[in-house]
Amino acid sequence: MESHEEHTHTRSCHYDHTHEHGHGHEHEHGRQPVILYLVGLVLYLIGFLGDFSTTVNHILYILAMLTAGYHVIWEGFGETITDSIRLKKFRPNVHILMTLAAVGASIIGDFDEGALLILIFAGAHFLEEYAEGKSRREITSLLQMNPTEARLLQKDGKMKQVSVETLKIGDYLRVLPGDQIPTDGIVIEGISAIDESSINGESMPQEKGVGAEVFGSTINGQGTLTMEVTKESTDTVFAKILQLVEQSQSNLSKTATKIKKIEPVYVNTVLVIVPLFILLAPTIFGWDWSTSIYRGMVLLIAASPCALAASAVPATLSGISNLAKRGVLFKGGSYLANLSTVKAVAFDKTGTLTAGKPVVTNSVFLEDSKQKWLDLIVAMEKNANHPLAKSILEAFGQETPLTLTVENEIGRGLVTNYQEKTYRIGKPSSFSEIPEDIQHHTEMYAQQGKTVVYFAEDERVVALLAMMDVPNKQAETLIAYLKTQKIHTVMITGDAEQTGKAVATELGIDEVSGNVLPENKAAIIQSLQETYGETVMIGDGVNDAPALVQADIGFAMGDGTDIAIDVADAVIMQNDLMKFKYAHQLSKKLDKIVWQNILFSMFIVALLTVLNILGKMDIGIGVLAHEGSTLVVILNGLRLLVPVKH
Repeated sequence: MESHEEHTHTRSCHYDHTHEHGHGHEHEHGRQPVILYLVGLVLYLIGFLGDFSTTVNHILYILAMLTAGYHVIWEGFGETITDSIRLKKFRPNVHILMTLAAVGASIIGDFDEGALLILIFAGAHFLEEYAEGKSRREITSLLQMNPTEARLLQKDGKMKQVSVETLKIGDYLRVLPGDQIPTDGIVIEGISAIDESSINGESMPQEKGVGAEVFGSTINGQGTLTMEVTKESTDTVFAKILQLVEQSQSNLSKTATKIKKIEPVYVNTVLVIVPLFILLAPTIFGWDWSTSIYRGMVLLIAASPCALAASAVPATLSGISNLAKRGVLFKGGSYLANLSTVKAVAFDKTGTLTAGKPVVTNSVFLEDSKQKWLDLIVAMEKNANHPLAKSILEAFGQETPLTLTVENEIGRGLVTNYQEKTYRIGKPSSFSEIPEDIQHHTEMYAQQGKTVVYFAEDERVVALLAMMDVPNKQAETLIAYLKTQKIHTVMITGDAEQTGKAVATELGIDEVSGNVLPENKAAIIQSLQETYGETVMIGDGVNDAPALVQADIGFAMGDGTDIAIDVADAVIMQNDLMKFKYAHQLSKKLDKIVWQNILFSMFIVALLTVLNILGKMDIGIGVLAHEGSTLVVILNGLRLLVPVKH
């Protein structure tokens, strides 16, 4: 059975035991039923191994059935009633069939067989709950990132620390270096680079000046800003992320496992066939009523779904264990089972398809003074603390160490004086006269989605450096594999469309969605689900949370943010995308093995039924064959412990 998803809200846990249409039956029993199950198992063993009177044995077996399987009995009758009322048609489940089989065995005096059947089924039930677990989708980490205080600029020019909740549209706020932007607004004074990774996943800080839009929860750089509030705190982009995650958690709908799809048809068929068999057997086969009832009970026992119930659970457990050893952690067995049927995979760009940090990809120098200028560039960047500086320092060595006094001028970049000349490193828009060759390379690199910075001597641009967040080494191989599986691939990024397309073209991705804010990511996933079917989302940032929850299966990269890992259905450790390929291959093998088990278990039921009609089988043989088939099914499932061949 699929376990209840645990819907976790702010500082509280809500255990939802309602059944939404299409969700399947979900159960979470806690420790008490497990203890009672163990009590039932002990009672059964005492009755089976002990030398007691028939009456005492029967009492022990009845107690074993009631203690070990009370939840099976309760869910069998209780859920049959509630589901039938909800769906307005009779909707029994495997639990009620198992209960009737045990009762049937008891009616004809085989209390031990009834107890054994209950123990086997209840045990499989607990195993499946262990495999499914609960997807604890906590948003506590996300809530902690929500800004709580702001520096309100009062009419007398003084600053006052206030709660973000008290802010009104039109209020003026002061944002100091290193501050968290309190809410959404517009810059009315100052220039600064702002880390917007919590909103759009972009690794490179964005320079913001007068008139630029800023978002709550993002982090201010070295400049001081004055901003005007443009949205209520409940309407900010970050607040929408919170709302979407909570809403999605409250409306989870995962595809039912293969067994759940077969279960209603199977149970209804058996419940119709057994009474008809008992009623018609005297006429068709010439049996007396005693024989007919006996054969009917044997049929009910033969048709009890132990092998069917074991078709998926051990295989799924084995698959989950196999993947865990290789760095892919699934939060529920149904997610692994459903992975084999995905039709589209959406990727976040930064940190998922790419390394998550820019590297220097190209450099152009107009004269033969390259090494001298590189020494100057490196010496200047040592005084900076932005991501681009780190990339430059990693890319170039320094033959001649230089001691410079460097100033970081807002809007102009890094400036220094050396040997009576002024040198500056800045973005292209801060320079007025740009040589044709530099301009040509700038346009070419921009089309490739690269970030360009200029280096100037006395305001004459003499060099440029092009940087880019380069694709993850495994990404191209994974995309190629997905193409062979006819799975549609999509890149979703907060970057400019051009930057996204440059990476997508290099990797061979089918579709690109650029300039996407978090509240739109979930909508894109929903659109993919409507167009292609089951959709996977792979991401690593806070901004990916709504999309991870909206997707049929959400994969978080292990080096990503806590919230992405919390809300995802599976986690890929070490940011190794090839592990996703392995998981998909194993899921396809799981699907194949589950269907082998289902068909085999159904064949055994059919075989036992024929032998029962021919009078070639009694209860002992039926149980032996029945439990033997269950063992075969379990062993077949354990094959998934063996590594999948690439």
